[in-house]
Amino acid sequence: MRILIAALLGAIAMFIWMAIAHTVTPLGTTGFSQIPNEGPVMSAMQTAMGDHAGLYFYPWVDPKDPKMSEQMVAAEKAGPHGLLVYNPAGQNLDADMMPMLVKEFAKQFVQALIAAWIASMIMGGFTTRWLAVTGMFVSSAIAVNVSYWNWYHFPLDFTLAAIIMEVVSGIVAGAAIAWWLGRGTA
Repeated sequence: MRILIAALLGAIAMFIWMAIAHTVTPLGTTGFSQIPNEGPVMSAMQTAMGDHAGLYFYPWVDPKDPKMSEQMVAAEKAGPHGLLVYNPAGQNLDADMMPMLVKEFAKQFVQALIAAWIASMIMGGFTTRWLAVTGMFVSSAIAVNVSYWNWYHFPLDFTLAAIIMEVVSGIVAGAAIAWWLGRGTA
């Protein structure tokens, strides 16, 4: 029960921080830009892609092709390249953000539960547990975001903002978890 309460407090701290990060600071929108001439581009996407929602890598090069690397370099030199998340008109449209917020909190609770479980096995006081949880979040923030920047050319400002948000999540979750786990052990 001690670990579950620590995880709940950590998830609440993370949820509050991320709400602040996305509504009060520019971190949540850093790295995003509007497509130039958006209307014709969206019209062309709708015509070409129709109802085929998905994550697209373009130009497409078959990963099973033995000459994939050479073909990818040639394709990227010849024209634009990147990733596209495409959702057709009306799909995944929900004016009610509650289902997404619930999923986000559930994800944060699982993260905090894992962190609380690990922190509960660490001998030491508040600072040791807090730094351990923060370190877990630093590691995960770097693992995903730096790879996306490196391999898929996500913008550097987007990458840094995402890392900052996750690291601060670790700091606030770590403080809540370490505080709760340290209660009554002095």
